[in-house]
Amino acid sequence: MRFVRELTSWLSGAADPDDFPYSAVLAEYHRVGKHFVEKELLALLDQIRAQVTVPTADPPGPAVQLLRDFLDVALDKWDGRYDYRSYLALRLLRLPCGEDEGPGEDDGHPDRARRDRDRLLVGLVADALAFELAAASDATDLLPEDRPDREVVAKRHRLGVRAASPALVRLGLAGAAHDPEPAAVLRDLAAERAPAGEPALWLSMLPVYVSHDEYLFIRVLQSYECLFAGLVDELRATIAALAAGRARPAADRLAYAREQLTAAGPLFSLLATMQPTAFRTFRQYTDGASAIQSRSYKLMESLCRTPEGTRLESPAYQQVPEVRDRVHAGQPSIDEAFRAAVRDSLLTGADVDLVARAMRAFAAAVLQWRRTHHRLATRMLGSRPGTGYTEGTPYLATVRSIPVFTAVTHDPGPSSGTAPTGGSPE
Repeated sequence: MRFVRELTSWLSGAADPDDFPYSAVLAEYHRVGKHFVEKELLALLDQIRAQVTVPTADPPGPAVQLLRDFLDVALDKWDGRYDYRSYLALRLLRLPCGEDEGPGEDDGHPDRARRDRDRLLVGLVADALAFELAAASDATDLLPEDRPDREVVAKRHRLGVRAASPALVRLGLAGAAHDPEPAAVLRDLAAERAPAGEPALWLSMLPVYVSHDEYLFIRVLQSYECLFAGLVDELRATIAALAAGRARPAADRLAYAREQLTAAGPLFSLLATMQPTAFRTFRQYTDGASAIQSRSYKLMESLCRTPEGTRLESPAYQQVPEVRDRVHAGQPSIDEAFRAAVRDSLLTGADVDLVARAMRAFAAAVLQWRRTHHRLATRMLGSRPGTGYTEGTPYLATVRSIPVFTAVTHDPGPSSGTAPTGGSPE
């Protein structure tokens, strides 16, 4: 078999991480799906991983780190630690800020971090559309099962362009967002994908089966992880601004976060074009991976408002112990920062109203996202249980109305200068 020959040859030679035969390994994973990769290949990859993870005094170079991360993702089922993050290969994507597996917070450079996220989001959507085009024109035999018809492919192109358009505009590619020719749009989108020297997108596509729609599923979920990583950065900056009594920066950060979440709506519409039968086919091999394990989402939720004890000790947070530990260690939240700023007169009068309006608008966007998520999951799953040892749609129905904030449920009035309480979110 090709992969055995190439890996054996690599091992017997210089075993240079820069020359690792990624193509041969990916070809085999794509031929059968991660769930069905033969043990011979897995054992060989495990042997290679042991060789490249030998501790040294020097930190690993980029090529070594990339190979280590790729092998950890490729061997998650072999190791018995397969989950949502490894399924989406988040470590390989190097999410720009927000997510633990990314490089950290925006370090005072929000424009740079935002631009990096926009590039990644556009790249993910562009790659999904490029795959749709290649499959529709018989230019690829990747994931051949249950190909959608041309009408569905055309709809995916329209929705994909809509989902990427806000980021394209921010990147100075407004022409791509408004081009009447879908093929031209696709070319512009594809141009924003990771260059050949940065193979993150290429290596992060490791579907569990050979269903066509799993490609779209993975890319949309990766896009949402990119989105929530960005929201985490905006919310952390909001907390810092509130602690300093800076109303306008706090409101601006919340407004940007709301715009991001609202503009991502077409991603759900794109996901809704999946064929339910195809989805149910490949999801039977994703047992152990569920969006309930998303660190970025739980970080976002806990930065808005410290979860109540029952929520914090529920499976939702037991699945993300790193986030739960942060909360237990006293992670601040916007809710408490806002209350403290009002109590200590760091915010008064119009400034209170300004921030409260921004909080309510962001909360409305989050609640709408949850409702849409629940509707889509119900359509795809019905009453079936979730794949991450969860209840599935009944769980989503239960949590969709959890308050995002509790400090701004009533408008405090134009100059009250007091923290509003009670009522229900607008």
